[in-house]
Amino acid sequence: MIKETLADLVRIDSVSSRSNIEIVEYLEKRCQKLHMMTGYVPYIDKNLVQKFNLTAISHRTSKVELAIVGHTDTVPYDPNWPEATNLTERDGKLYGRGSCDTKGFIAAALTALETTKPKKPMALVFTADEEIGLVGAKVLAENKALTVRYSIVGEPTSLQPIRAGKGYSLAEVIVKGREAHSAYPALGASAVFRAARLINRLESIAIKLRDDQHPAFDPPYTTLNVGVIHGGSAKNVLAGECRFTLEWRPIPSQPSDHVLNLFKAAIEEETKLDPGFQCEIDASRQDTGFETSPDSPLIKLLERASGKESGTVAFGTEAAQMMLLGSESAVIGPGDIREAHRTGEFVPVDELERCADILRQSIQQLCS
Repeated sequence: MIKETLADLVRIDSVSSRSNIEIVEYLEKRCQKLHMMTGYVPYIDKNLVQKFNLTAISHRTSKVELAIVGHTDTVPYDPNWPEATNLTERDGKLYGRGSCDTKGFIAAALTALETTKPKKPMALVFTADEEIGLVGAKVLAENKALTVRYSIVGEPTSLQPIRAGKGYSLAEVIVKGREAHSAYPALGASAVFRAARLINRLESIAIKLRDDQHPAFDPPYTTLNVGVIHGGSAKNVLAGECRFTLEWRPIPSQPSDHVLNLFKAAIEEETKLDPGFQCEIDASRQDTGFETSPDSPLIKLLERASGKESGTVAFGTEAAQMMLLGSESAVIGPGDIREAHRTGEFVPVDELERCADILRQSIQQLCS
């Protein structure tokens, strides 16, 4: 049955650029068959596409003991990949877009609940737009859609319980210059040179960040990256503008705006040296990390059920938003994160089935 459920989910194209209404309607019908009360938390995305978060609750209340959370959207796929929306089994693996990120987890959650009857209130939560910034989960948190004691968030972790994750922050930086003929540089100011000096300061900040360490992570400090840079209009013109992206992944013990504040201080220093220096920052994301005590009953339960010691991840998850709803959070799921987001994505059948059993045990122990 779990394979059939996953095949149904993979068959639905739920790439983030589309409305997720088709997969949400499918999930709503499945939840209603389990006698759960369903509700939508909708919103309009930045491209004016309507998206839906779905909550399904076992009892008539908004306060739940356990929420099991999976995101409905996927990254895009190669249209020439025939298995993308046609789940295919081969050598003990199930291939298809979203099979491990995170439709496999969703299939396991539905399967677990089909053979369990929670006595305490629990919820299945299905979000939109995780892949493009945890947007749906943020809407849920802002709307206080639920109050949650424990939450299990699905991500491909090879069934290792994850008790902490780094945050994710992103900014676009625009450095201004003044165009001039490159034979007469004194008549202008190169935005590329200015950006280079600023990026050199960012490298110093990155090195300084290594002093504040969280030993549970690898690497154990906040990382910083300038991933994309564009500047100038021609080889013989001083650049009038230079843009670059600044990304950082803060450890959960550090405020998500800590790097931004250090960066702003660096800009002030650069302005003192160059009074004409102009820089704009568009900080589009400042997502905090999450951390749950290793002694949490939820973490201990998942360690026993999975047979694996809990760990940490360097990527962002919806666990932080669930903590804003009051919960202790953990992340777990079948499949390897290194297999996600690529042509040939798959989830091992045995991990898929074991995940359903882990979630079944979680429901039984937390909601009995």
